[in-house]
Amino acid sequence: MSSGIRTSVVGSIRVIDIGYASTLLIGDLVDFAPVSLALAVQREIPRYYGNEGKFEDFPLFVMPIPLPSEEQPVSLTARQTCARIEVDRVRITAVSSSSMVQVGSNRSVRAESRVKHIRQLLRARNDS
Repeated sequence: MSSGIRTSVVGSIRVIDIGYASTLLIGDLVDFAPVSLALAVQREIPRYYGNEGKFEDFPLFVMPIPLPSEEQPVSLTARQTCARIEVDRVRITAVSSSSMVQVGSNRSVRAESRVKHIRQLLRARNDS
C-alpha cells in the first residue's frame, strides 16, 4: 500500500488545439482557476463596429456563481495498491473554455466559463 503520493507516467500526449483560458499541464498544481468570458454575436448582415458589447451590460457576466454547500460531509475511502498510474498514450482533439488536461495532482479547481450567444436577424417583410 502506498502513502497516498502517486507518480503519473504517460508514454505520449497529442493535443491538436488548446484555447480560450485552457491549459495542458504536466506536473502538480495547488490551485487552478481559469476564467473565460465571451460574447458571441452572429448577425444576418455581418457588420461589427468594434466598440460594442460590454460584459457588464449583461447580468450573466456579473451575477455571482453559486457555490456548493460545504455543510454536507463527504466520506471517502481509497485503497491505492500501486504507487504509479501508467497510461500508454492520450489523444485529445481540443481543450477549450477554461478547462485543463493534467498529468499530475491538483488540490482545487474553480473554472469559470460564461458565454452569451446573440443572434440578430432581419425582420421578415410582410408581403400582403
